[in-house]
Order: sequence, then structure tokens, then C-alpha cells
Amino acid sequence: MLRITRSEESKLTSWYFEIDRGLLGCILILIVIGLLAVVSVGAAEAAHKGDPWFFFLKKALLPYSMGFVALFGFSMLNKKQVIRISIVGLVLGIIALLFTFINKHPKNGSLRWFYMGGFSFMPSDFLKPFFVVLTAWFLSKMHKVYGSDIFMNKDAFKFKLISWWPYAILFAICIALIFMHPDVGTALLYTGVLAIMLFVAGFPYKFLPVIFSVFGVMAVAALTFMPHIKKRAAHIFDIARDSQAWYSINSIRHGGLFGSGEEAYVKEVLPESTNDFVYSAIAEDWGAISACALVVLLFVILSKLIKHASMAKDDFVVYAVAGAAALFGGQICFNLMTALHLVIDKGMTLPFVSYGGVSFVVFCILFGITLALIREDTWNN
Repeated sequence: MLRITRSEESKLTSWYFEIDRGLLGCILILIVIGLLAVVSVGAAEAAHKGDPWFFFLKKALLPYSMGFVALFGFSMLNKKQVIRISIVGLVLGIIALLFTFINKHPKNGSLRWFYMGGFSFMPSDFLKPFFVVLTAWFLSKMHKVYGSDIFMNKDAFKFKLISWWPYAILFAICIALIFMHPDVGTALLYTGVLAIMLFVAGFPYKFLPVIFSVFGVMAVAALTFMPHIKKRAAHIFDIARDSQAWYSINSIRHGGLFGSGEEAYVKEVLPESTNDFVYSAIAEDWGAISACALVVLLFVILSKLIKHASMAKDDFVVYAVAGAAALFGGQICFNLMTALHLVIDKGMTLPFVSYGGVSFVVFCILFGITLALIREDTWNN
């Protein structure tokens, strides 16, 4: 029987023994659940659209292959490589974000899609892991330049290359572009992730009303200038028959405790059953017990990230892993609350479970980077 031992000196064996195999294993289980959902839920949606049962599975082969390569490839990088790649990724993402306003291709009333050579993706999704990494790098750099109190130090607010102004201006521009797509949900998610990373970096709690006021301004602007948001918000306390929320709730109800199996019919007409409402379709297919087990697995991963963030020795790793946890947890909450009709539909995927090419690859990159930073912080520091 072939057995890898620590005495073997190679990059692969070092990676194997240094990686957090528990966290990686949980991610791989989640990916398997997502693949099973693509088969079971995707087959029903494909049949409803008149496509062969393997339609979504066939489409998923390329992004899943790319995602696996990204997950394992990024997990083998070091801190400097992660930062350099993130700089390139952020620049490319911002260029693509700007390009969506120049070369407009509206889809479902939104300009958020970037098209090139028959390939499309959302720059706001693509930017997520690189935003987390570079925000973490910026916060750690600020601490090195200005000391422990980067929020009350007057020098930190002077216009310099390493100061609050350049970052604030760049972040505000990116969020404004995402907000105007319109993509209110993603803009709120980015703002929330930044807020959590700032509090981890020592943001004073007495300024908490400032954070809430930012969310309030964004909400008021969305309700005032975006008719579709206002229309959805007006129906948040009631469920119109044949609406997305109506099908979602009934899909969950129809599943019962143990699932409906072959009798699961609501998911066949549930909009976005492989994407935004995949949790509802899984609940109907496999039942409430399995659906709750999925939530437990998601929060086990989240708890592992929080534990690593609290134990990390390098400030950069603390902020990066905390940001990854905030992004992962925030997107889970948005997706599950949408499925349960606790918020208006935000169009966000359930990480690793929803069918979605770029979204899947993006979270593989995020967790590959996170695993790499945890590995280096644990073994090199």
C-alpha cells in the first residue's frame, strides 16, 4: 500500500502534511453535495425546459474542473504569490466592471454581465477573493505604518499612498459601479464584509452608527431610484401566488422530513432551482433533515474559518481569513433568507452548492487562498 510519509521532501508532501485537511475535506463534501444537486435538481429543471436530463451536468464539467484546479493550485501558493495574483485579479476585475458600462449587454434588467467571445461572467463576483486579500493587506500595512490605532491616528487620514483616502476612494467607486448595475445585494455584501474586517482591525464600536447609516443610505437609494427593488420590497410581508417566493416555500413544505424523491414536482417549476433557490429544491428532494444537515456543514466550515482567524499570528492572515469567513457567511445568509422569503430575492448563489460557473470557481479561489494563508501562518510562523 502506497503511503506518504513526512520524511519525503517534496512540495506535494509538504502541502499534504501542512494543509488543514479537515477544512479541505468539508469543502470537498460540500462540492459533492453540489454535484448531486446539479444531477437531481438540474435534471428536473432541464426536463421542464425540454433539454436532456444531463444538460446542467454537462455545462458544469468545465467550471467544476477549473474550480478543482483553482482550489488545489491556489492552496499551494505562498503569501507573496497570493498578494501578487490578487493585485492582477483586482485590476482585471475593475477593468471588466468598467467595461460593462461601455459595452452594455443587459440581462434581466441588469448590466452586471461581462461578455467576451461567447463567455460571460459577473465582474462583481470575480472581484470577491481579490477584494478580501487586498483589503487584508491594506489593513495590515496600515498597522505597520501607523501603529495599533489606525482609526484615531490623524496621520492615517492625510492623503498619502498608504492612508485611508486612496482605499476609500477606490472602494467607493467600485461599490457605486456595482450598485448602479443595479446589483444592490452584492453592494451590501461587499460593504458588510468590509465592515466586519474593519471591526476585526479595531474599528471603535462607538462609530457603529456610521456603519448602519451607510447601509441605510444604500437601502433608501435603492427604494427611491430602483422601481424593481421597491416593487419587491412592497411584497416582502406577503407571498403572491405563483411568485418565486411562493414556489420556494411550497417546495420546502412538500419535501417534509425525509424528502419527496421522485414525487418532488414543485422544483420542476421553481425558478432558478439550480441557482438562487437550490436550497428549496434540495429540501423538497432530500427532506428537511438533510437540508438542516447541509446548514450544519456550512456552519462547521464557517466556524473553522473563525477559529483560524482568531488563532493566526500574522495580522494579514487574521484579516484575510476573517474576510473570507464574512464573505462566505454573508452569502450563505443572503441565499437561505431568500429561499425562506425573509429578504427580497438578491440573486446570490449558495457557495459550492448552487450551479453557477464563475461563482463556483471564485469560491474555489477564495478557499484555495485561505488554505494557503492558514498553512503558511501555521507552519512558517
